[in-house]
Amino acid sequence: MKSVIEELQQRGFIAQMTESGLEKAALNETLIVYLGVDPTAASMHLGHLVPVMGLAHFQRYGHKVIALVGGGTGLIGDPSGRSTERQLLSEEVVEENVRCLKNQLSHFMSFEGENPAIMVNNNDWLSEFKLIDFLRDIGKYFTVNTMLAKDSVRSRLEDREQGISFTEFSYMLLQATDYLQLHDMTGCNLQIGGSDQWGNITAGVDLIRRMRGDAVHGLTFPLLTKSDGTKFGKSESGAIWLDPNLTSPYEMYQYWLNVDDRDVIRLLKIFTFLPLERIAELQHEVEEHPEARAAQRVLAWEFTALVHGKAVADAVRKASNFLFGSDPSELDTRALEHVATAAPVTMIDRSRLEDGLSLDEALTMAELAKSKREARQLLNQGGVYVNNQRCSPEDRVSTENLILDKAVLLRVGKKKYGLLMVR
Repeated sequence: MKSVIEELQQRGFIAQMTESGLEKAALNETLIVYLGVDPTAASMHLGHLVPVMGLAHFQRYGHKVIALVGGGTGLIGDPSGRSTERQLLSEEVVEENVRCLKNQLSHFMSFEGENPAIMVNNNDWLSEFKLIDFLRDIGKYFTVNTMLAKDSVRSRLEDREQGISFTEFSYMLLQATDYLQLHDMTGCNLQIGGSDQWGNITAGVDLIRRMRGDAVHGLTFPLLTKSDGTKFGKSESGAIWLDPNLTSPYEMYQYWLNVDDRDVIRLLKIFTFLPLERIAELQHEVEEHPEARAAQRVLAWEFTALVHGKAVADAVRKASNFLFGSDPSELDTRALEHVATAAPVTMIDRSRLEDGLSLDEALTMAELAKSKREARQLLNQGGVYVNNQRCSPEDRVSTENLILDKAVLLRVGKKKYGLLMVR
Protein backbone atom coordinates (compact mmCIF):
# COMPACT_ATOMS: atom_id res chain seq x y z
CA MET A 1 0.00 0.00 0.00
CA LYS A 2 1.36 3.39 -1.01
CA SER A 3 1.53 6.20 1.54
CA VAL A 4 0.79 9.83 0.73
CA ILE A 5 4.50 10.58 1.25
CA GLU A 6 5.43 8.09 -1.47
CA GLU A 7 2.80 9.67 -3.74
CA LEU A 8 4.23 13.13 -3.08
CA GLN A 9 7.78 11.91 -3.69
CA GLN A 10 6.80 10.37 -7.02
CA ARG A 11 5.13 13.62 -8.05
CA GLY A 12 8.16 15.75 -7.15
CA PHE A 13 6.58 17.59 -4.23
CA ILE A 14 9.04 17.11 -1.40
CA ALA A 15 11.93 19.49 -0.71
CA GLN A 16 12.69 18.81 2.97
CA MET A 17 11.31 16.53 5.65
CA THR A 18 12.09 16.24 9.35
CA GLU A 19 13.85 13.06 10.44
CA SER A 20 10.90 12.07 12.58
CA GLY A 21 9.57 8.93 10.92
CA LEU A 22 7.01 10.82 8.86
CA GLU A 23 6.78 8.29 6.03
CA LYS A 24 6.07 5.44 8.46
CA ALA A 25 3.55 7.56 10.36
CA ALA A 26 1.75 8.46 7.12
CA LEU A 27 1.34 4.78 6.34
CA ASN A 28 0.29 3.58 9.80
CA GLU A 29 -1.76 6.39 11.33
CA THR A 30 -4.09 9.24 10.48
CA LEU A 31 -2.05 12.41 10.43
CA ILE A 32 -3.50 15.81 11.30
CA VAL A 33 -1.87 18.20 8.85
CA TYR A 34 -1.91 21.95 8.71
CA LEU A 35 -0.91 24.51 6.11
CA GLY A 36 -0.74 28.23 6.78
CA VAL A 37 -2.13 30.54 4.10
CA ASP A 38 -1.07 34.18 4.05
CA PRO A 39 -4.09 36.53 3.70
CA THR A 40 -2.13 39.49 2.29
CA ALA A 41 -4.28 39.43 -0.89
CA ALA A 42 -7.88 38.54 -1.71
CA SER A 43 -6.74 35.91 -4.21
CA MET A 44 -4.09 33.23 -4.48
CA HIS A 45 -1.93 32.95 -7.58
CA LEU A 46 -0.17 29.94 -9.08
CA GLY A 47 2.94 30.55 -6.98
CA HIS A 48 0.91 29.78 -3.83
CA LEU A 49 -0.53 26.49 -4.98
CA VAL A 50 2.15 23.82 -4.57
CA PRO A 51 1.53 23.52 -0.78
CA VAL A 52 -2.25 23.71 -1.35
CA MET A 53 -2.09 20.79 -3.79
CA GLY A 54 0.08 18.96 -1.27
CA LEU A 55 -2.52 19.46 1.47
CA ALA A 56 -5.23 18.20 -0.88
CA HIS A 57 -3.26 14.99 -1.45
CA PHE A 58 -3.15 14.38 2.31
CA GLN A 59 -6.94 14.69 2.48
CA ARG A 60 -7.37 12.35 -0.48
CA TYR A 61 -5.32 9.75 1.37
CA GLY A 62 -7.66 9.99 4.38
CA HIS A 63 -5.61 12.26 6.65
CA LYS A 64 -7.25 15.18 8.45
CA VAL A 65 -6.28 18.57 7.07
CA ILE A 66 -6.41 22.08 8.46
CA ALA A 67 -6.12 25.27 6.44
CA LEU A 68 -4.91 27.99 8.79
CA VAL A 69 -5.53 31.46 7.45
CA GLY A 70 -3.21 33.91 9.13
CA GLY A 71 -5.64 36.59 10.23
CA GLY A 72 -3.26 37.36 13.11
CA THR A 73 0.13 36.79 11.50
CA GLY A 74 -1.16 38.58 8.38
CA LEU A 75 -1.21 41.74 10.47
CA ILE A 76 2.53 41.26 11.08
CA GLY A 77 3.96 39.94 7.80
CA ASP A 78 6.24 36.96 7.14
CA PRO A 79 9.83 37.95 6.22
CA SER A 80 10.45 34.59 4.50
CA GLY A 81 11.42 35.03 0.87
CA ARG A 82 11.28 38.82 1.18
CA SER A 83 14.00 41.38 0.69
CA THR A 84 11.85 44.27 1.97
CA GLU A 85 9.37 44.90 4.76
CA ARG A 86 5.77 43.97 3.98
CA GLN A 87 3.12 46.65 4.04
CA LEU A 88 0.91 46.19 7.10
CA LEU A 89 -2.78 45.60 6.38
CA SER A 90 -5.81 46.67 8.38
CA GLU A 91 -7.94 44.11 10.22
CA GLU A 92 -10.86 44.82 7.86
CA VAL A 93 -8.77 44.06 4.76
CA VAL A 94 -7.36 40.88 6.31
CA GLU A 95 -10.86 39.66 7.25
CA GLU A 96 -12.13 40.19 3.69
CA ASN A 97 -9.08 38.38 2.29
CA VAL A 98 -9.72 35.46 4.66
CA ARG A 99 -13.28 35.12 3.31
CA CYS A 100 -12.09 35.12 -0.30
CA LEU A 101 -9.31 32.59 0.33
CA LYS A 102 -11.66 30.06 1.93
CA ASN A 103 -13.79 30.13 -1.20
CA GLN A 104 -10.73 29.47 -3.39
CA LEU A 105 -9.38 26.70 -1.16
CA SER A 106 -12.70 24.86 -1.50
CA HIS A 107 -11.82 24.15 -5.14
CA PHE A 108 -8.89 21.98 -4.04
CA MET A 109 -10.22 20.23 -0.95
CA SER A 110 -13.58 19.41 0.55
CA PHE A 111 -14.88 21.24 3.61
CA GLU A 112 -17.84 18.83 3.77
CA GLY A 113 -18.43 15.08 3.92
CA GLU A 114 -16.93 12.32 6.07
CA ASN A 115 -13.44 13.82 6.32
CA PRO A 116 -13.92 17.57 5.92
CA ALA A 117 -11.07 20.04 5.86
CA ILE A 118 -11.13 22.53 8.71
CA MET A 119 -10.39 26.23 8.36
CA VAL A 120 -9.09 28.18 11.35
CA ASN A 121 -7.94 31.75 11.82
CA ASN A 122 -4.93 32.27 14.07
CA ASN A 123 -6.23 35.69 15.06
CA ASP A 124 -8.65 33.80 17.32
CA TRP A 125 -5.83 32.94 19.73
CA LEU A 126 -2.99 35.32 18.88
CA SER A 127 -5.21 38.33 19.61
CA GLU A 128 -5.86 36.97 23.11
CA PHE A 129 -2.19 36.87 24.14
CA LYS A 130 -0.85 39.49 26.50
CA LEU A 131 2.67 40.64 25.63
CA ILE A 132 4.23 39.79 29.00
CA ASP A 133 2.63 36.33 29.04
CA PHE A 134 3.75 35.65 25.46
CA LEU A 135 7.35 36.64 26.15
CA ARG A 136 7.43 34.63 29.36
CA ASP A 137 5.65 31.48 28.13
CA ILE A 138 6.83 31.28 24.51
CA GLY A 139 9.75 33.65 24.05
CA LYS A 140 11.94 31.93 26.62
CA TYR A 141 12.20 28.84 24.39
CA PHE A 142 13.82 30.79 21.54
CA THR A 143 17.41 31.94 21.55
CA VAL A 144 18.31 34.95 19.44
CA ASN A 145 21.33 32.97 18.20
CA THR A 146 19.04 30.33 16.66
CA MET A 147 16.71 32.90 15.15
CA LEU A 148 19.61 34.79 13.58
CA ALA A 149 20.77 31.58 11.92
CA LYS A 150 17.52 31.19 9.97
CA ASP A 151 17.91 32.03 6.27
CA SER A 152 14.89 34.35 6.21
CA VAL A 153 16.43 36.48 8.97
CA ARG A 154 20.09 36.26 8.01
CA SER A 155 19.54 37.42 4.43
CA ARG A 156 17.74 40.52 5.67
CA LEU A 157 20.40 41.32 8.26
CA GLU A 158 23.05 41.30 5.55
CA ASP A 159 21.15 44.06 3.72
CA ARG A 160 22.17 47.19 5.61
CA GLU A 161 19.66 49.40 3.83
CA GLN A 162 16.58 47.24 4.49
CA GLY A 163 17.40 45.23 7.59
CA ILE A 164 14.52 43.61 9.46
CA SER A 165 12.12 45.13 11.96
CA PHE A 166 11.41 43.59 15.35
CA THR A 167 7.86 43.06 14.08
CA GLU A 168 8.95 40.68 11.33
CA PHE A 169 11.74 39.22 13.47
CA SER A 170 9.05 38.01 15.88
CA TYR A 171 7.09 36.24 13.13
CA MET A 172 8.86 32.94 13.75
CA LEU A 173 7.59 32.85 17.35
CA LEU A 174 4.02 33.47 16.20
CA GLN A 175 4.07 30.67 13.62
CA ALA A 176 5.61 28.27 16.13
CA THR A 177 2.81 29.23 18.51
CA ASP A 178 0.25 28.36 15.83
CA TYR A 179 1.66 24.84 15.55
CA LEU A 180 1.64 24.47 19.34
CA GLN A 181 -1.93 25.76 19.56
CA LEU A 182 -3.21 23.41 16.85
CA HIS A 183 -1.32 20.52 18.45
CA ASP A 184 -3.06 21.22 21.76
CA MET A 185 -6.50 21.81 20.18
CA THR A 186 -6.62 19.06 17.55
CA GLY A 187 -3.60 16.81 17.99
CA CYS A 188 -2.06 18.31 14.83
CA ASN A 189 1.26 16.57 14.21
CA LEU A 190 2.41 17.76 10.79
CA GLN A 191 2.97 21.24 9.39
CA ILE A 192 3.60 21.67 5.66
CA GLY A 193 4.64 24.69 3.60
CA GLY A 194 6.90 26.05 0.90
CA SER A 195 10.64 25.50 1.24
CA ASP A 196 11.07 29.10 2.40
CA GLN A 197 9.06 28.10 5.51
CA TRP A 198 11.53 25.45 6.70
CA GLY A 199 12.96 27.61 9.48
CA ASN A 200 9.52 28.57 10.79
CA ILE A 201 8.27 24.97 10.64
CA THR A 202 11.24 23.49 12.48
CA ALA A 203 10.88 26.24 15.10
CA GLY A 204 7.35 24.95 15.78
CA VAL A 205 8.51 21.32 15.85
CA ASP A 206 11.16 22.25 18.42
CA LEU A 207 8.74 24.32 20.54
CA ILE A 208 6.28 21.41 20.82
CA ARG A 209 9.09 19.02 21.75
CA ARG A 210 10.35 21.37 24.47
CA MET A 211 6.98 22.42 25.90
CA ARG A 212 4.95 19.20 25.50
CA GLY A 213 7.59 16.51 25.04
CA ASP A 214 5.88 15.35 21.83
CA ALA A 215 7.54 14.44 18.53
CA VAL A 216 5.80 16.06 15.55
CA HIS A 217 6.71 16.41 11.88
CA GLY A 218 7.51 19.04 9.28
CA LEU A 219 7.58 18.89 5.50
CA THR A 220 8.26 21.48 2.79
CA PHE A 221 7.61 21.66 -0.93
CA PRO A 222 9.90 23.08 -3.63
CA LEU A 223 9.59 26.60 -4.97
CA LEU A 224 9.05 26.09 -8.70
CA THR A 225 10.93 27.69 -11.56
CA LYS A 226 10.64 27.03 -15.28
CA SER A 227 13.30 25.15 -17.23
CA ASP A 228 14.42 28.42 -18.82
CA GLY A 229 15.10 29.83 -15.34
CA THR A 230 12.20 32.30 -15.29
CA LYS A 231 9.73 32.52 -12.43
CA PHE A 232 6.85 30.07 -12.50
CA GLY A 233 3.29 31.45 -12.41
CA LYS A 234 4.09 34.67 -14.27
CA SER A 235 2.89 35.71 -17.73
CA GLU A 236 3.72 38.77 -19.80
CA SER A 237 0.87 40.60 -18.07
CA GLY A 238 1.88 39.51 -14.56
CA ALA A 239 0.92 36.81 -12.06
CA ILE A 240 -1.72 34.19 -12.91
CA TRP A 241 -4.44 34.66 -10.27
CA LEU A 242 -7.27 32.30 -9.34
CA ASP A 243 -9.73 35.18 -9.15
CA PRO A 244 -11.39 35.39 -12.63
CA ASN A 245 -11.60 39.16 -12.27
CA LEU A 246 -7.79 39.32 -12.08
CA THR A 247 -6.96 36.55 -14.57
CA SER A 248 -9.69 35.42 -16.93
CA PRO A 249 -10.29 31.67 -17.32
CA TYR A 250 -9.17 32.05 -20.95
CA GLU A 251 -5.86 33.63 -19.91
CA MET A 252 -5.34 30.85 -17.37
CA TYR A 253 -6.05 28.18 -19.96
CA GLN A 254 -3.63 29.77 -22.42
CA TYR A 255 -0.91 29.98 -19.77
CA TRP A 256 -0.95 26.20 -19.34
CA LEU A 257 -1.36 25.62 -23.08
CA ASN A 258 1.91 27.49 -23.68
CA VAL A 259 3.95 25.53 -21.12
CA ASP A 260 7.35 24.33 -22.39
CA ASP A 261 7.63 20.64 -23.30
CA ARG A 262 10.47 20.40 -20.76
CA ASP A 263 8.11 21.45 -17.94
CA VAL A 264 4.72 20.00 -18.83
CA ILE A 265 5.08 16.52 -17.29
CA ARG A 266 6.46 17.92 -14.03
CA LEU A 267 3.57 20.39 -13.87
CA LEU A 268 0.99 17.69 -14.63
CA LYS A 269 2.27 15.75 -11.62
CA ILE A 270 2.01 18.75 -9.32
CA PHE A 271 -1.04 20.67 -10.54
CA THR A 272 -3.46 17.88 -11.42
CA PHE A 273 -4.76 14.80 -9.63
CA LEU A 274 -4.40 12.65 -12.74
CA PRO A 275 -3.06 9.15 -12.00
CA LEU A 276 0.67 8.82 -12.55
CA GLU A 277 -0.03 6.08 -15.11
CA ARG A 278 -2.01 8.54 -17.24
CA ILE A 279 0.76 11.14 -16.93
CA ALA A 280 3.28 8.53 -18.09
CA GLU A 281 1.12 8.01 -21.22
CA LEU A 282 1.14 11.74 -21.86
CA GLN A 283 4.91 11.82 -21.43
CA HIS A 284 5.19 9.22 -24.18
CA GLU A 285 2.99 11.39 -26.42
CA VAL A 286 5.20 14.43 -25.76
CA GLU A 287 8.27 12.41 -26.76
CA GLU A 288 6.66 10.93 -29.90
CA HIS A 289 4.50 13.85 -31.09
CA PRO A 290 5.52 17.09 -29.37
CA GLU A 291 3.83 19.19 -32.05
CA ALA A 292 0.39 17.90 -30.96
CA ARG A 293 0.86 19.42 -27.48
CA ALA A 294 -1.46 16.76 -26.05
CA ALA A 295 -0.02 17.04 -22.54
CA GLN A 296 -0.42 20.83 -22.51
CA ARG A 297 -4.06 20.52 -23.60
CA VAL A 298 -4.79 18.07 -20.81
CA LEU A 299 -2.98 20.24 -18.24
CA ALA A 300 -4.84 23.38 -19.36
CA TRP A 301 -8.25 21.72 -19.17
CA GLU A 302 -7.64 19.86 -15.89
CA PHE A 303 -6.40 22.90 -13.99
CA THR A 304 -9.00 25.29 -15.39
CA ALA A 305 -11.70 22.77 -14.44
CA LEU A 306 -10.21 22.47 -10.95
CA VAL A 307 -10.39 26.23 -10.35
CA HIS A 308 -13.42 27.31 -12.39
CA GLY A 309 -15.41 24.11 -12.93
CA LYS A 310 -15.79 21.70 -15.85
CA ALA A 311 -18.40 23.79 -17.68
CA VAL A 312 -16.09 26.81 -17.79
CA ALA A 313 -13.13 24.64 -18.81
CA ASP A 314 -15.15 23.16 -21.68
CA ALA A 315 -16.25 26.64 -22.83
CA VAL A 316 -12.71 28.03 -22.66
CA ARG A 317 -11.36 25.06 -24.60
CA LYS A 318 -13.92 25.70 -27.37
CA ALA A 319 -13.05 29.40 -27.38
CA SER A 320 -9.34 28.63 -27.59
CA ASN A 321 -9.82 26.13 -30.40
CA PHE A 322 -11.87 28.68 -32.33
CA LEU A 323 -9.32 31.46 -31.92
CA PHE A 324 -6.68 29.06 -33.20
CA GLY A 325 -8.60 28.21 -36.34
CA SER A 326 -11.38 25.68 -35.63
CA ASP A 327 -14.85 25.81 -37.13
CA PRO A 328 -17.30 28.18 -35.35
CA SER A 329 -19.99 25.48 -35.30
CA GLU A 330 -18.65 24.06 -32.02
CA LEU A 331 -19.12 27.37 -30.21
CA ASP A 332 -21.98 27.91 -27.79
CA THR A 333 -23.05 31.08 -25.99
CA ARG A 334 -20.74 30.46 -23.04
CA ALA A 335 -17.74 29.79 -25.27
CA LEU A 336 -18.46 32.96 -27.27
CA GLU A 337 -18.36 34.96 -24.04
CA HIS A 338 -14.80 33.72 -23.46
CA VAL A 339 -13.86 34.59 -27.04
CA ALA A 340 -14.98 38.13 -26.18
CA THR A 341 -12.56 38.24 -23.23
CA ALA A 342 -9.65 37.27 -25.49
CA ALA A 343 -10.32 39.29 -28.66
CA PRO A 344 -10.89 43.07 -28.73
CA VAL A 345 -14.62 43.75 -29.14
CA THR A 346 -16.20 46.39 -31.39
CA MET A 347 -19.96 46.94 -31.02
CA ILE A 348 -21.86 47.49 -34.27
CA ASP A 349 -25.51 48.10 -35.21
CA ARG A 350 -27.15 45.09 -36.82
CA SER A 351 -28.37 47.32 -39.65
CA ARG A 352 -24.75 47.80 -40.81
CA LEU A 353 -24.52 44.06 -41.48
CA GLU A 354 -27.98 43.67 -43.01
CA ASP A 355 -26.87 45.63 -46.06
CA GLY A 356 -23.45 43.98 -46.10
CA LEU A 357 -20.31 45.68 -44.82
CA SER A 358 -17.19 45.94 -46.97
CA LEU A 359 -14.21 44.16 -45.49
CA ASP A 360 -11.96 47.20 -45.69
CA GLU A 361 -14.48 49.13 -43.57
CA ALA A 362 -14.92 46.19 -41.15
CA LEU A 363 -11.16 45.92 -40.64
CA THR A 364 -10.79 49.63 -39.89
CA MET A 365 -13.78 49.57 -37.53
CA ALA A 366 -12.19 46.67 -35.64
CA GLU A 367 -8.87 48.57 -35.61
CA LEU A 368 -7.15 45.74 -37.44
CA ALA A 369 -6.07 48.25 -40.08
CA LYS A 370 -5.26 51.94 -39.67
CA SER A 371 -7.00 52.91 -42.89
CA LYS A 372 -9.11 51.44 -45.68
CA ARG A 373 -6.04 51.63 -47.91
CA GLU A 374 -4.06 49.44 -45.48
CA ALA A 375 -7.06 47.11 -45.17
CA ARG A 376 -7.20 46.65 -48.97
CA GLN A 377 -3.47 45.85 -48.98
CA LEU A 378 -4.04 43.16 -46.35
CA LEU A 379 -6.94 41.74 -48.36
CA ASN A 380 -4.88 41.67 -51.56
CA GLN A 381 -2.13 39.81 -49.69
CA GLY A 382 -4.64 37.12 -48.70
CA GLY A 383 -4.10 37.39 -44.94
CA VAL A 384 -7.63 38.28 -43.81
CA TYR A 385 -10.10 35.77 -42.36
CA VAL A 386 -13.77 35.95 -41.35
CA ASN A 387 -14.72 33.26 -38.83
CA ASN A 388 -11.46 31.47 -39.79
CA GLN A 389 -12.32 31.42 -43.51
CA ARG A 390 -9.88 33.22 -45.84
CA CYS A 391 -11.46 36.20 -47.60
CA SER A 392 -11.03 37.88 -50.95
CA PRO A 393 -11.15 41.68 -51.44
CA GLU A 394 -14.68 41.65 -52.88
CA ASP A 395 -16.24 39.71 -49.97
CA ARG A 396 -18.54 41.48 -47.52
CA VAL A 397 -19.54 40.87 -43.90
CA SER A 398 -23.27 40.31 -43.41
CA THR A 399 -25.73 38.87 -40.91
CA GLU A 400 -25.12 35.49 -42.53
CA ASN A 401 -21.64 35.54 -40.96
CA LEU A 402 -22.97 36.05 -37.43
CA ILE A 403 -22.01 33.30 -34.98
CA LEU A 404 -25.01 32.47 -32.77
CA ASP A 405 -26.60 35.56 -34.32
CA LYS A 406 -24.28 37.69 -32.18
CA ALA A 407 -20.73 38.11 -33.44
CA VAL A 408 -18.25 37.90 -36.32
CA LEU A 409 -14.56 37.17 -35.79
CA LEU A 410 -12.09 39.01 -38.02
CA ARG A 411 -8.49 37.88 -38.12
CA VAL A 412 -5.39 39.28 -39.78
CA GLY A 413 -2.51 36.84 -40.01
CA LYS A 414 -2.29 34.24 -37.25
CA LYS A 415 -2.85 36.13 -34.02
CA LYS A 416 -4.39 39.56 -34.67
CA TYR A 417 -8.11 39.39 -33.83
CA GLY A 418 -11.14 41.65 -33.70
CA LEU A 419 -14.67 40.64 -32.71
CA LEU A 420 -17.63 42.54 -34.17
CA MET A 421 -20.66 42.16 -31.87
CA VAL A 422 -24.11 43.36 -32.87
CA ARG A 423 -26.32 45.38 -30.55
